[in-house]
Amino acid sequence: MKEIESNKHAWSQVSQDHYHSFKKKFLEGTHHLNPHIKNELGCLHGKKIIHLQCNTGADTILLAQMGDMAVGVDLVPDNVMYAKKLAADLGITNVDFIECDIMQLTDKHNEKYDVVFTSEGAIGWLPDLKKWGRTIRHLLKDDGFFYIFEAHPFYMMLDEQKMADNIMEVKYPYFGKQPDIDQWIGGYASPAKGGVQTYFWMHTLSDIINALASAGLRIDYFNEYKEHMCDMGGMEQVGDAQWNYSFNNDKFPTSFSLKTTMASC
Repeated sequence: MKEIESNKHAWSQVSQDHYHSFKKKFLEGTHHLNPHIKNELGCLHGKKIIHLQCNTGADTILLAQMGDMAVGVDLVPDNVMYAKKLAADLGITNVDFIECDIMQLTDKHNEKYDVVFTSEGAIGWLPDLKKWGRTIRHLLKDDGFFYIFEAHPFYMMLDEQKMADNIMEVKYPYFGKQPDIDQWIGGYASPAKGGVQTYFWMHTLSDIINALASAGLRIDYFNEYKEHMCDMGGMEQVGDAQWNYSFNNDKFPTSFSLKTTMASC
């Protein structure tokens, strides 16, 4: 799929920058999962975890430190290379990384996991959430769970450049099925780079929930949060790995979390 190949190339342009950025944060002791994720994941002692769309593996390493074993999956060869290098640099041995497109993972990987995890700007790079849901089901042990912390689709509709001025204007159609095309990549962990072409799909809440339910997963909870996972411009840091607008005390969500387990017969 040309869109996926274009995204793959684009993300490879920031792989090395992300490696250096996250290594610096680890060495400074400043890279953490946000408190919502840590609280909702709970104790992962003895758990085997797979992290979908892991980028250069920084959060996979955090998960490995919380559990028994963590495996990160990413479609970008440079991301996987630098993820392995980052783990080696930090002396983390209970982690591994797989190079694979999530849309093809069920054909190439048959291990089962206690926890399937994804977070923070991931699923918009996937064109087919129904296949994503089936992939999660394929990876889960019968008594395992899936957890996601992501940007809220309501917030994703809004013009990010105007939000800093407290102007809420729809820029990205909520029900739009065509991907948004951009010529920039990155920006959350290192400076953005141009000269690429990226494709990002809007997924509604019903798209997300129905993809999981149709795969045989039961929704255990769905939570919404004001805090975002990174500074989208004009935000203030309000906690560990959390940002928000000064005017958003109670106006709208920027993020959500969702947990699923196997549906009962």
